[in-house]
Amino acid sequence: MNPRLMRRPAVVVLPLSAALALTVVMGTAEAEPARHGSAARVVSTSTLPDIPLAAFSNRLLPGSVDDDRDVDLGGIGSDLYPAERRGEYWTVTDRGPNGQIAVGKDKRRTFPVPGFDPAIVKVRATGGRIQVLKSLPITTASGAPVTGLPNQPGRDEAPYNHDATTPLAYNANGLDTEGLVRDRDGGFWLVDEYGPSLVHVSAKGRVLARHVPRGLGLTGADYPVIESLPSIFLKRKINRGFEGLALLPDGDLVMALQSPLLNPDKATGEDSRTTRLLRFSTRTNRVTAEYAYRFDPVGVVEPGQTKTSELKISSIVALGGDRVLVQERTDKASRVYEVRLRRGADILGSPWDTTASPTLEQLDDEASADAPVLAKRLVVDLNTVEGVPGKIEGIAVEGSSTLVLLNDNDFGMTDGPEAFDANGRLVDSDVETTLVRVRLPHRLR
Repeated sequence: MNPRLMRRPAVVVLPLSAALALTVVMGTAEAEPARHGSAARVVSTSTLPDIPLAAFSNRLLPGSVDDDRDVDLGGIGSDLYPAERRGEYWTVTDRGPNGQIAVGKDKRRTFPVPGFDPAIVKVRATGGRIQVLKSLPITTASGAPVTGLPNQPGRDEAPYNHDATTPLAYNANGLDTEGLVRDRDGGFWLVDEYGPSLVHVSAKGRVLARHVPRGLGLTGADYPVIESLPSIFLKRKINRGFEGLALLPDGDLVMALQSPLLNPDKATGEDSRTTRLLRFSTRTNRVTAEYAYRFDPVGVVEPGQTKTSELKISSIVALGGDRVLVQERTDKASRVYEVRLRRGADILGSPWDTTASPTLEQLDDEASADAPVLAKRLVVDLNTVEGVPGKIEGIAVEGSSTLVLLNDNDFGMTDGPEAFDANGRLVDSDVETTLVRVRLPHRLR
């Protein structure tokens, strides 16, 4: 059998109980591992077959990829949203295959398939396989590919070819898509890491509007760019913009910043455990609330890990009312918490929404009592559930007590010059795209 036709594994999301009895202390959650970990179990696993990336891309946008360097379709685990039928889901790729290569003291960001265009992909998980049902390229107002290339010199990493020897052009249309939800009209809302931004996309994949922080000054895009988000989000870390997105029952969106802002500086952002959520009204197209979210210590999320900067939010899922699930993770570990978005916790327009010292990101455990950090409850420690893959970025809730999880396999790429052989062909990491369903011991909703 041709190895490029073999299927990749899929990640399954398990439902969680909203009534878990957990100890909550100012944004830090603790729970009995035996009760909230070992009782949860994987009930199905599906994998994505190997689909050559050029064939996939050129079916959507003919001639967009001339050489995929033996890279297969992957990266669709950036998010997961239930489709109309049980077992079917909407997913989204990120910006495409990319890596890093050290050149002297610099780390250069590589794009080995620069013609790749981010896509919304509808899949079905059945019989151990992930089947691609439909794909939508994300395009500009004129129908051109947005691409996954960085937007702005000086703000985004400079793009290079596969071996980091040749610079590539920036693209103001480029999107590093992550979170995804589908609206009642059949269109989509996405979040992006570059801006960071919130992107409204039609049912056919065309960008209708991109909401960015005030003061970003992005010019040259072939779609409307609206500076409607708080300017403080200009201080996002590179590659750590918005990653999670949830659609609340009332139609509002909640977007999660992957990592703490560099506020007021890089050292603070790297050491901070406090990130932010934004609430956005799709009726008025404006931000209506902002919340402070505090990670657990990194050694709690991933035992043995000591670098606080490894903490990330990749997924946020609406449960009902003002309740959402928030995933805290590193690349090797993942825990899911329940949070209520209470009005009293809104910091929009407050001193915490500025660079005034002390900033939200400078708070330590003792000082955090002075800020309205969201309280949270641990729902499940996925590290204790056998069969759950690493680097989960997509989570959905199925029924009342099942989580569906999907990983990001990074298109089979690794960092460093060894990612490609001497002929410029991919040395695949063998990490598969995997969807798993996890049955929880308690109801989520």
